[in-house]
Amino acid sequence: MNIEEINRKHFVETDMYYRVGFGLSSKLLEVENGIFTIEVVMSKKWSKNYNATAQELAYCWKKSHKELEKCLACRVFIIDSNKYNYKQALIHRGIQPGYDAKKGVIFRKKYLN
Repeated sequence: MNIEEINRKHFVETDMYYRVGFGLSSKLLEVENGIFTIEVVMSKKWSKNYNATAQELAYCWKKSHKELEKCLACRVFIIDSNKYNYKQALIHRGIQPGYDAKKGVIFRKKYLN
């Protein structure tokens, strides 16, 4: 699975809509053992909490990319540049800031029962 190609496709098809309209961007970090990991950067325009953000973006990635449609879960790492303004400057300089939240989304509701 080519993660760079998936990220490029996501950027063109979906991420620009979220980035311009809502101040939210995301990228795929890895896919392993049926779990994919995304990184989300929130800015001032985005007003939803971390749980709602993780849920929305995890399902968005899963539904938008056929490579991810069979995944069982998603890990979401959130960088909140709305709460901490300096994090956006770090990202623009190529420095990876720390994550403000780490969330998980299981796609099949009764999978563990």
